[in-house]
Amino acid sequence: MAETLTKTGADRFEVRITADSHFGWIRTRLSVERTMMSWLRTATALIGFGFAIDQYLSHMERAPGSRPAYLPNAPQYLGLALIASGILALLISIWQYQWGLRYLSSGTFAAIAQVKEGGIQTPVLAVAILLVCIGLFAFFAVLFRLA
Repeated sequence: MAETLTKTGADRFEVRITADSHFGWIRTRLSVERTMMSWLRTATALIGFGFAIDQYLSHMERAPGSRPAYLPNAPQYLGLALIASGILALLISIWQYQWGLRYLSSGTFAAIAQVKEGGIQTPVLAVAILLVCIGLFAFFAVLFRLA
């Protein structure tokens, strides 16, 4: 293997710069990207379902011939809980993504990564931040019945 365990020093691995270790680093980096995209899909589904459930059930109770709901605010609370869960998932995933990138491009992995000072820029973080903004808008729209 390219890395061998060392017992002394702050670094956990002795890193040998080879093509295998560099391509292993790239596979790991792409795995971090895939994990972030999975978080984005999950959070988008939570936000979307929360908003849709609130809208659908609130319109259903206003339909002609419908009986009054036993818990009239339950759809709003359920929608808010799902939207808040989606936003929280996004915030946790952004933190995890940033931590993973810092770990992969620093310390003993910096030599393998061969990444310049600016790092590798991908649109995943921008999409996550945009989804946080959309989630916040949906949350406050449901909370204050703007939609």
